[in-house]
Amino acid sequence: MSDLYVSWSDYHQKIEHLAVQIYHSGWEFNQIVCLARGGLRIGDILSRIYQQPLAILATSSYTGAGQQARGNLTVSRHLTMTTATLGSHILLVDDLVDSGITLQETIPWLKEHSDSPIAEIRTAVLWYKACSVVKPDYYIDYLLDNPWIHQPFEHYEYITPAGLVEKSQLNS
Repeated sequence: MSDLYVSWSDYHQKIEHLAVQIYHSGWEFNQIVCLARGGLRIGDILSRIYQQPLAILATSSYTGAGQQARGNLTVSRHLTMTTATLGSHILLVDDLVDSGITLQETIPWLKEHSDSPIAEIRTAVLWYKACSVVKPDYYIDYLLDNPWIHQPFEHYEYITPAGLVEKSQLNS
């Protein structure tokens, strides 16, 4: 498995390209649901660009930092949102689709747990890996060799509060 290193600049540029791709499709949505943690930053930025409400669904399938094995998918009990009801046309956002299980399982979860009818759900990610069982509706990079993606915020998984104190004392 190869490695793909992504800078903050590249990361934000990919989000902007994703926003443009969705815009060019002509599809209109009235709700963004991001999958936390990977889709949080992307969902937040798209919500600001499109001026659509953001909802957050926490999911987890990784067992630790770095190149840890994927485990069973855990989905939170509740969707967090500031609107009274979920929109009818949902853009479901994550950072990447790896196995595809997360997207595959969260779409029915949203339909089952929504108090209002959902007419359509489309998916958007930055990276679509060839090993996925699901093809997202919108994506920026299709990755044939299924690399481990090192995102610019990954180093925070290895930092502790005590480590930050020590770092700040060394820099002062």
